[in-house]
Amino acid sequence: MTPEAVPYVKTGGLGDVTGALVKEFRRRHVQASLVLPLYKTIKDNFSPEPTGKTFRLRTGDGFVEAQVWVSDKSAVPHAYFIECEGLYGRPELYGLPGDDYPDNALRFAFFSRAVLEACLVMDIRPDVIHCNDWQTGMLPLYLKGLYRKHFDRTATLYTIHNLGYQGIFAASDMIYTGVGRDYFTPEGIEFYGKINFMKAGLNYSDLLTTVSETYSREILEKESGFGLEGVLGRRKEDLYGVLNGIDYDVWDPAKDEMIPKKYFPDDPGGKADCRRALLRETGIRNEKRPLFGVVSRFSDQKGIDLISESVDDLVRLGVNVVVLGRGDAHYQDLLTNMAVRNRGRIFVRAGFEERLARLIYAGCDFFLMPSRYEPCGLGQLIALKYGAVPVVRKTGGLADTVRDYDHLSSRGTGFVFEDYTPSAMKNAVKRAVCVFVDRKRLGGVIRDAMREDFSWARPAEAYLGLYEQAVNRVRR
Repeated sequence: MTPEAVPYVKTGGLGDVTGALVKEFRRRHVQASLVLPLYKTIKDNFSPEPTGKTFRLRTGDGFVEAQVWVSDKSAVPHAYFIECEGLYGRPELYGLPGDDYPDNALRFAFFSRAVLEACLVMDIRPDVIHCNDWQTGMLPLYLKGLYRKHFDRTATLYTIHNLGYQGIFAASDMIYTGVGRDYFTPEGIEFYGKINFMKAGLNYSDLLTTVSETYSREILEKESGFGLEGVLGRRKEDLYGVLNGIDYDVWDPAKDEMIPKKYFPDDPGGKADCRRALLRETGIRNEKRPLFGVVSRFSDQKGIDLISESVDDLVRLGVNVVVLGRGDAHYQDLLTNMAVRNRGRIFVRAGFEERLARLIYAGCDFFLMPSRYEPCGLGQLIALKYGAVPVVRKTGGLADTVRDYDHLSSRGTGFVFEDYTPSAMKNAVKRAVCVFVDRKRLGGVIRDAMREDFSWARPAEAYLGLYEQAVNRVRR
């Protein structure tokens, strides 16, 4: 159960992760399906089919009717969709640029309950419902309460993809949840006088996971817990870190049709052609300088403040930088201004272009990802596969996936720094530049990076083990 998943719809890493995980399960012949809202973009770009199965639920002072659609007519469809034009037939998933939809509490409380109603009308009793992020957080509460007699053998597993986004709404929105005020308590879903959908998932799911081992430890501390560290501490025996993977059918320079020339770990020569193409497209001068890439959301979390504060020093170090992303207007303006100030050395494009993103991964020497916090991160995993050596901060999934380069042994897959300061990041960049000037060493790092395996095989195995553990707990 997820608010987004490839190939149907995505706004970020959550969509990549949930879609790829189900793809891996089905490759293993596990009977797994996605459940999503039937957004307008899915209806427009795919061909889902109505099942004719409908239901209606009281929401506040009225009723809302919905229908179950499917991606195909197989016994276990790849995806089920909750069709409700009034709630999901909109141009965007969560809101218009800069502003969430004001009825998101209703939209996703309804989605959580509708998934269980869909199971009832389709006569499905899942072994496990895997819930992802705040948009699905109310389902474990509903299953343990309103629907307990129907799903007494169904387990729930709840995954935190980013604790910074919790689904916090006004207390008055309780009316849309369909549950009584007895749940509006610190032990339930009350959160500093408001309601918190993620807190519902944490309190009522059978098992909890997050998307890297380091992040599973970090969120138990006040600095990274976003106010939920107490809830997580009470459930730490049920909390597991399962590192995300990436889909190498999608992300692999040996297969990528969008880059100028394909290349391989044992023969990365084609990367030079991609580099030249990137330099031409971005107008970056002097191909002898090290080229750093950034593909990121422009936000506090992603360390964009470190980059903007350090850019003049990076230019003095002899570094060129290519940036692609979108997000906070403040950071977008800062980055655009620094590109104007350093024309020919710094390139910034606001927005997102799949082709340019792939060219940056393929054409850059290094990939800069100085996140303040990072639950897992997919950018560094893609960069490793494409031989864009990551320069990252030691946090969350970045700490779990990038091995710091040892200048004595000449081994490692990237350059890691700890302190969240411009000087710490610049020191890591200096270390990377020192390796850049030694072509033999740089080639060794690139090959080691490209040989890393972060496919979905190991995460899928871990999740299957946790599903079995959750089911055994419910049925004992």
